[in-house]
Amino acid sequence: ARAELGSPTWRRALLIGMTAAMTAAAGLSMADLLAPGGFGPADAGMLALFCILFAWIAFAFLSAAAGLVLSWRAAQARWSARPVILTRTALLAPVYNEDPGRVLAGVEAIHEDLAACGVAELYDIYVLSDTRDPDIARAEATGVLRLRARTGAPDRFFYRRRAMNRDKKAGNIADWVRQFGAGYEGMVILDADSLMSGDTLVRLTAALEADPKAGLIQTLPTIINGETLFARMQQFAGRVFGPSVAQGQAWWSGAEGNYWGHNAIIRTRAFAACAGLPHIGGGKPFGGHILSHDFVEAALLRRGGWAVRMAAHLEGSYEEAPPSLPDMAVRDRRWCQGNLQHAAVLPARGLHWVSRLHLARGILSYATAPLWLGFLVLGALVWAQQRPFPGAGSPTG
Repeated sequence: ARAELGSPTWRRALLIGMTAAMTAAAGLSMADLLAPGGFGPADAGMLALFCILFAWIAFAFLSAAAGLVLSWRAAQARWSARPVILTRTALLAPVYNEDPGRVLAGVEAIHEDLAACGVAELYDIYVLSDTRDPDIARAEATGVLRLRARTGAPDRFFYRRRAMNRDKKAGNIADWVRQFGAGYEGMVILDADSLMSGDTLVRLTAALEADPKAGLIQTLPTIINGETLFARMQQFAGRVFGPSVAQGQAWWSGAEGNYWGHNAIIRTRAFAACAGLPHIGGGKPFGGHILSHDFVEAALLRRGGWAVRMAAHLEGSYEEAPPSLPDMAVRDRRWCQGNLQHAAVLPARGLHWVSRLHLARGILSYATAPLWLGFLVLGALVWAQQRPFPGAGSPTG
């Protein structure tokens, strides 16, 4: 069947076609630069790496450029009236040795905003603890009890601590789904530093109710509360580039979107049926449970026939950023290990090709670093081969 103009199929064809055309033109120009002195193995390797890296940049540029136009158009649109919702939703806050005061202040703020919207009775909040430190765990349990008393809503807040934190955050969510998930149509996954407005939660719930095929809807979290220079720089970059990147990805991914692990609503029965994570064979660092579980869960939901969408236009979704470069490096090392594990998931049967593309892009986000190093090393070698040596005369051709 012919793809309708503006459909995801047409958009993907346009994006990939333009990426290929830009890469071909740039590759021909690079080949001309490498041609003097002959075309040896080092030249071929450098050209191959150049094309891979240029295509990576061109694809991201074109996606963000489309998102920039869409972001500008979205800024001109007015909010619609807040929808009416009927289903019950669970807000899940997995924690692991976090600051209990920060976590509970966040969930209390969310509850208060839901109450202001008149829908607090439709949202239950679960603090799911994997904390190993007994003092922190005691403070978590005490804090939840005080929160229930202070808000006057004891039936809206729940606390559960696992005896063993098998499979970390993914296992924590999976255990909750098995024990309590049947009581809720949807679940919203929060991080310890997440905040979401009541209006945004209502709109997410309404979107899940309106689309019976939707398995997951991801928002764009805005970075807030940056105090250090490093955190403020991330916050500024996120405000400037985040909407364009997210809108662009939503534009071409359609129902084959991605999941970032938090600030998203998931249809509970879809997750229970489709998103059980495999363990990867082999030893560390790439064997065992999957650290970057979110990309894989999105791919499994799509394989199960559920739509995975991004609501990049919704505001009122927030997170915080690491305050320093060492803190960022700790998180990034975990992300690097988790994304590289996706190489074992890529060949899985039944995955949509766009889901494989998301996984491959996640791998390349870290694999491009050694590719750039190889490109520079080969560039130095080619440069040395093209330079005339003393007494060798002028190069010909």
